Amino acid sequence: MFNINDIKNGMTFVLDGQIYQVLEFLHVKPGKGPAFMKTKIKNLRTGAIIERTFNTNVKLEKANIEKREMQFLYASGDNYNFMNMESYEQIELSKDQLNDAVDYLKEGLNVNVTFYEGELLGIDLPDKIEMEVTATEPAVKGNTTNNAMKDATVETGLLVKVPLFIEQGEKIVISTKDGKYVSRA
Repeated sequence: MFNINDIKNGMTFVLDGQIYQVLEFLHVKPGKGPAFMKTKIKNLRTGAIIERTFNTNVKLEKANIEKREMQFLYASGDNYNFMNMESYEQIELSKDQLNDAVDYLKEGLNVNVTFYEGELLGIDLPDKIEMEVTATEPAVKGNTTNNAMKDATVETGLLVKVPLFIEQGEKIVISTKDGKYVSRA
């Protein structure tokens, strides 16, 4: 158990049978009335992000989250196979468990798989991933408007907006937070 005043970004706790991670918090002390804590928290089971206000006298149960580094091996239909690099134990996750993360999974990618008391919660991708452009239109001469972008498909099938100078076969860096082009690799 810990007091709500002791929360920090990234902390995990159990509330109403669900597991949450703190994304943001703000301690508010109004001129009148008691102080309170405004938080933005993420449900680690559903991925839903909610805003919640707590009184400062609330105590929460800490959730001990275990993260194991695993390597993505291969996809088989809607199932994705990962291997623990220390024990060589393999687990299979469904497309539903991975949500949007499937767009970034390529063979050999290391990810952190998150567990709570043996229950699989999901995976944490690296912030940026290097991908090869498999298809894009060639740049059109004279089309030099500021920040002109074109569509490109990368090796996982994800569609990304890239600058006009990027060509098929090039490696680019993509942010896993928003799926946007960051730079050439």
